[in-house]
Amino acid sequence: MTTRSLFATPLYEAKLKNAALVAELERSCHALAEDDRAGRGWSKAHGYRGYTSYASLNDLPVRDPAFGDLVKLLNKHVAKFAEECAFELDGGKLKLDSLWVNVMKPGGMHAGHIHPHSVVSGTVYIAVPPGAGAIKFEDPRLPMMMAAPRRRDDAIEALKTFVSVEPQAGSVLLWESWLRHEVAPGTAKTERVSISFNYRW
Repeated sequence: MTTRSLFATPLYEAKLKNAALVAELERSCHALAEDDRAGRGWSKAHGYRGYTSYASLNDLPVRDPAFGDLVKLLNKHVAKFAEECAFELDGGKLKLDSLWVNVMKPGGMHAGHIHPHSVVSGTVYIAVPPGAGAIKFEDPRLPMMMAAPRRRDDAIEALKTFVSVEPQAGSVLLWESWLRHEVAPGTAKTERVSISFNYRW
């Protein structure tokens, strides 16, 4: 008798090895949070605890060289992830579609969501204070598990219904854009800074 695992859900984890770039990006993110009035207004109107450039700025890699340098690194990580996912791109490649800053105040959270119209999504973590909220991924089969019992606490990670990842400054996480995820509220005393992005085909 054999039991096989089918339909894997890959999660890519890496580390930015350029501490100077991470520090420069942190300064840039805080500067945007100060200067981007439209972004602050959108964040307030939509109950975002902190600041995001999600709905206000779409030119960060052109606006600031640090973001341009980051995108060059992300392109390499995304190409590796696409290969690991066995994507048949017909000679093409995945291309950055959007990139935005998140400066989350203590106690902030982000409800479960997906990233429609994209292939790969991800986040680079710039400042992760102790107690900052983890990112939590949800088994995409959950809506189909109508009568299934819950998983035991000692279930292996591949069988868990939810998996939380606690990143560090410089962490890079990539996943397929259909994977539902959320940011849990944390107990940190200072802001959690990250940069999220989507790639399309």
